[in-house]
Amino acid sequence: MAANYDQLSENGERQARLLGEHWLRAGTRFEQVHTGPAERQIRTAEIAGAVLRAAGEPWPEVTVHPELDEFPAEAVLRRFTPPLAASHPEIAEGVAAFQAATDFVVKQRSFDRLLREVSRRWLAGEVSAPDIPSWQDFCHRVEAAVRRITEGAPKSSNVAVFTSGGPTAVTTRVALGLTYEATLDLTWSPRNASYSEFLFTAGRFSLSTFNLTPHLAAEPALLTYR
Repeated sequence: MAANYDQLSENGERQARLLGEHWLRAGTRFEQVHTGPAERQIRTAEIAGAVLRAAGEPWPEVTVHPELDEFPAEAVLRRFTPPLAASHPEIAEGVAAFQAATDFVVKQRSFDRLLREVSRRWLAGEVSAPDIPSWQDFCHRVEAAVRRITEGAPKSSNVAVFTSGGPTAVTTRVALGLTYEATLDLTWSPRNASYSEFLFTAGRFSLSTFNLTPHLAAEPALLTYR
């Protein structure tokens, strides 16, 4: 809800430090580190990595992948909400609820409901625009990046990838064979600074854990979404 969404809040920076501290205690080390191009993605990797480096542990140079950026949620919402609201009363009601809300939490929840509904209809093909890739195109873009990263990883290595809820859901789709609809639904699930684990070898890519937050459990206020 900030004017500049692409930055970590104070909570976000603390979450990233706690993630780095968790990996330090657990003895988790990485041979490769990748991020999407968003500032919040890159900054999360910087903060977590700084914790390990300060303790004298290795932290590889980061490789940035444009394909690991989040799907264009803001563009989807701005472009497609007006025409959908004109033909769907429930969306028009969602817009009115968002505009009328004065409490931050209420406004945020209204925004989330509106984003989910508009995104669902965008996925279904009810609305489209030449300059906004489809949800299917977004999935294929992320899948290509995942293939490139796994194919380029050293044998028996640990690889860290810092991205967002959409690419995390698509990576899970690769592992579980989810439908496009189920993948979009999963996009809203990952908590901020949670991590998921995937196992991969030649010809195999599987999910081990999803949306873990043991490093945040001691502070319930840090268990946040978006």
